[in-house]
Amino acid sequence: MNIRVCKEFTFEMAHALYGHDGPCKNIHGHSYKLSVVLLGSPKEKKESDFGMVMDFSEMKEIINQEVVHHFDHSLVINKDYPHAMPDGDAFGKVHRVGYQPTCENLLIDICNRLKGKFPHNIHVVSIRLRETATSYAEWNAKENIAL
Repeated sequence: MNIRVCKEFTFEMAHALYGHDGPCKNIHGHSYKLSVVLLGSPKEKKESDFGMVMDFSEMKEIINQEVVHHFDHSLVINKDYPHAMPDGDAFGKVHRVGYQPTCENLLIDICNRLKGKFPHNIHVVSIRLRETATSYAEWNAKENIAL
């Protein structure tokens, strides 16, 4: 029997949308909420994770390592952003990316970071990235190639 397990994460991140006509062209931040849903069968073999699809602590470790620790308290800007932006100690974590750092494109980046990181018998069903209390982007396996 397949069961879905979900883990939620939060991180703080700033970004700017280069060339955007609205106020999001300015550097601003969000408290992002990331939800990852996995699908699998509870393990039958009597090990420490017997009865679990995946130990939540293992899921947490993978997602923190691949996503949260990378983006948390960082500034993400398009590599073509024309304004001078100091790297290193002045700003700490500045990520210059080859895409417009919208919620949608950040979600694609997150999907790529998680691809192949879970055991082969566990599948990613959906990933949701909430940018504000009322706005989010969502990836769903039924509409895409599975991770």
